[in-house]
Amino acid sequence: MALSRPVRLFSLVARLILAPRRGLTVRSPDEPLPVVRIPVALQRQLEQRQSKRLNLPRPVLVRPGRLLVSARRPEFNQPARLTLGRWESAPLASQGWKSRRARRDHFSIERAQQEAPAVQKLSSEGNFADLGLEPRVLRALQEVAPEVVQPTTVQSSTIPQLLRGRHVLCAAETGSGKTLSYLLPLFQRLVGQPSLDSLRIPAPRGLVLVPSRELAQQVRAVAQPLGRSLGLLVRDLEGGHGMRRIRMQLSRQPSADVLVTTPGALWKALKSRLISLEQLSFLVLDEADTLLDESFLELVDYILEKSHIADGPADLEDRFNPKAQLVLVGATFPEGVGHLLNKVASPDAVTTITSSKLHCIMPHVKQTFLRLKGADKVAELVHILKHHNRAERTGPSGTVLVFCNSSSTVNWLGYILDDHKIQHLRLQGQMPALMRAGIFQSFQKSSRDILLCTDIASRGLDSTGVELVVNYDFPPTLQDYIHRAGRVGRVGSEVPGTVISFVTHPWDVSLVQKIELAARRRRSLPGLVSSVKEPLPQQPDFDKSD
Repeated sequence: MALSRPVRLFSLVARLILAPRRGLTVRSPDEPLPVVRIPVALQRQLEQRQSKRLNLPRPVLVRPGRLLVSARRPEFNQPARLTLGRWESAPLASQGWKSRRARRDHFSIERAQQEAPAVQKLSSEGNFADLGLEPRVLRALQEVAPEVVQPTTVQSSTIPQLLRGRHVLCAAETGSGKTLSYLLPLFQRLVGQPSLDSLRIPAPRGLVLVPSRELAQQVRAVAQPLGRSLGLLVRDLEGGHGMRRIRMQLSRQPSADVLVTTPGALWKALKSRLISLEQLSFLVLDEADTLLDESFLELVDYILEKSHIADGPADLEDRFNPKAQLVLVGATFPEGVGHLLNKVASPDAVTTITSSKLHCIMPHVKQTFLRLKGADKVAELVHILKHHNRAERTGPSGTVLVFCNSSSTVNWLGYILDDHKIQHLRLQGQMPALMRAGIFQSFQKSSRDILLCTDIASRGLDSTGVELVVNYDFPPTLQDYIHRAGRVGRVGSEVPGTVISFVTHPWDVSLVQKIELAARRRRSLPGLVSSVKEPLPQQPDFDKSD
């Protein structure tokens, strides 16, 4: 048995050596190669593994430094030092956001600077006296607002033109100090003119037209102390309470030198002959882009027809036959504003003042965009608000504005926040006037840190204490986005501003892509280039009494 095993092993080795080696023989070139068939299931499995290897995120080589755009996927980050050309294609982080797979994706437009553009270029030597304001107006400003020492860029450009008697169209970013730009020249003009009390009904010499009652109360709160120091009476005319309330307000004696009101309330008073604009010397359309909207345009046209607008600076010199100087201010301006101006004033008498950052993404405010499913918005908002309340801060803390597109959403969302024990205020246009009165003032005084609101709170209201804006519903237009984002990062604000937007619908994604592309190229938002930079078109004259 012991000898048989080596013999068998030797025979097996001999067979292997002497057997022909398959596959090693030299084949002729005409002989076909053997075909190896792979199962279809195995082939698909191999292809899937190979595709996963190719789709692995590649390391992005970005030099250290500040970012202009930071995304969840680092391949879409853009350094702050890089600016894309006007016609250069840009890889957008929101490019595929119309797909369901993009949910929970996000990107941010980072802060490029700390200060607002309106105060960044201030000179240490510049002051209001250099703009041509009289000493008594300067003393009133110093008495009422001692913290206001230097004029902003917009104020330095606007006040001298108004003091020369020019009609002014001022288009500048939100929070740049446009209110004082027209209030100071208004008071200086009224102080130097006599008051003619020949009419039995109130006839204000200064008129400030605003789109909402909340903004009227705010402008009156700023103008009233200045007017009191100069011996001028400033009042507001509130609408929404019926004609009896309007008659009661206008019957107060003495009558107001400066009236702040909305188009609806003034239109009712003019129709009822409770007020006259024959002595008007200064007319301001604040937030003119909203006043020129279709909802206000007919009322504004009627008010302008009843006002005697000066053809030029020479018409303003006759103190006993007053003509009105016209001022339009706003953060955005629609197409056709030139046609409206040409109806009431000569194109040569209008001076257009535009900011270099008009219609641009604010460089000092961080803006984050979250791609969410509609059902996830409530949970994300509750998380943001609770995190904001628990956040540990070394500096001053700010308040929160939550914007919705409809009044019903404001009410519904308020009930949800009540269930989560989150204290808040609500402000929307369908509230009765008595309920709306004082809500925004309470928010400004920080009685509540959170305000749920519609776009009624996005136009012109002073919000220097707001730290965070949340677009629960993404705004329907880029113009609305500019106004909402302008509630933070205002001149005089002590807290850094942040905007968080929930992106849900495909039409929201289209607007976000325009915002992202404009930020990467450092250009103005598309579709908002209005006629403010173009010469006013000539139109045939017409009878203003029609």
